[in-house]
Amino acid sequence: MSVNNVQFAIASHILTVLAYCPNGHANSKELAVSLRAHPTFIRKTISRLGKAGLLVATRGVTGTCVLARPPEQISLLDIYRASGASPVFSVHAYPIENGCDVSINIKDRMDDVLKVTQASFEEKLGTMTLCDLMPSTLQTTLRERANV
Repeated sequence: MSVNNVQFAIASHILTVLAYCPNGHANSKELAVSLRAHPTFIRKTISRLGKAGLLVATRGVTGTCVLARPPEQISLLDIYRASGASPVFSVHAYPIENGCDVSINIKDRMDDVLKVTQASFEEKLGTMTLCDLMPSTLQTTLRERANV
């Protein structure tokens, strides 16, 4: 059975909402509404993003989150790493069948391929920023805000 890891997408969604908010602030309840997820689940991701220095969160009833730096200075690689998402692909955990040459060798060969693939994926994420996730109209708004 395949299991999807959505941590990267959730972390990206949270940070995009913060970039989108006119005042730049949102609380975990507002973020949970945007994601249609439970606030407790959202707070765990907020904690990871805060530890990575991507957002600043204040606790308590009136607590909110705000981006720690402008969206154009937050790479998607920063978000990916902070999210705790697993690698894009991984080798299966089935035991090796010693009577099969493919089974004996495939995990090592696949591991080599997947390391190269993961490195390429992360390299590409490093060239993209949070702004790349925003609609072009919002990108224009952010540039206008920065020039005010």
